Amino acid sequence: MDNVIIRTTTPIVILAVLGLLSRKWRILKDGDERVLSAYLFYFALPALLFINTAELNLTIETFRLFVSAIIPIFIVLAVYIVTYKIFNMARDTFFLLILSTVFGSLVFFGIPFIMFAFPTKEGESLAVLTAISISVVSIFIVMTVLELHKSGNSRAYAALKSSVKGLLKNPLIVSIVLGFTTNLLGLQIPHPFSKSLHLLGRTTSTIAIFMLGVFLYGRAYKNMWKALKLSLLRIALLPAIAYLVTGLFPLSSTERVIIILMHSMPLAVSIIVLSDRYDFHKETLASLILISSAGSIVYLNLWLLILGIH
Repeated sequence: MDNVIIRTTTPIVILAVLGLLSRKWRILKDGDERVLSAYLFYFALPALLFINTAELNLTIETFRLFVSAIIPIFIVLAVYIVTYKIFNMARDTFFLLILSTVFGSLVFFGIPFIMFAFPTKEGESLAVLTAISISVVSIFIVMTVLELHKSGNSRAYAALKSSVKGLLKNPLIVSIVLGFTTNLLGLQIPHPFSKSLHLLGRTTSTIAIFMLGVFLYGRAYKNMWKALKLSLLRIALLPAIAYLVTGLFPLSSTERVIIILMHSMPLAVSIIVLSDRYDFHKETLASLILISSAGSIVYLNLWLLILGIH
């Protein structure tokens, strides 16, 4: 059972299938996933992010990890902007490309996958650090894009302002800020509280993957061919850019692998909530979540093999 593919694939398949069966057997009803989502969003994930950032040993290597993790996002964004300008791409298509590429499920799916692949304290810490750095940037970009879509061709400043306000109210962002503040002030968290937060945070892996199965059950999926083509942006394009970028930094092999894997995680489930709120390609994005999530069992382990992790 020491094979990394078995370590990652087995728990993901078992937990996701149990989530599907919980809906099929009507143990959970339509809408019950909101309870699981709320628990993760307001309790488990903030605890995981806070305690890991609060106990982090901040060094120049940490800063280097942050920078190398976010550069691929800015590169792919620059490529899309140039393509949009040169080929006079439709604005809606431009926005769809951005959302399909930068908004991966780093926290709900990425952290559990990395913790399954690297079941050590270092693996957990690197997973959290990488997810933090990429998520803050990608959430800001996605919210700005959706606000621009909502406002039409005007009010770019208003869209940016709304994105910033949304970030400041996000419990995940708040927990990260509080964690770094605690760290920088040198505050020590009493052991009973630290232990409780660690226990709460470790429930993330199990519930997040279980919830994926609950979420995918019984939905109508359309535009599958279009979604399949868009999924290649996260399956191949973004991780390939990350592969090239991380080769330019003096990172450890584990750090490099985790950054590349994080950039290849499936599209975030929460995008379906946002796409519904902003009335933005709901069917296509739902299909994209299905394809990227189901296919991740194959392509994420393929990336592990390419990167020499067996």
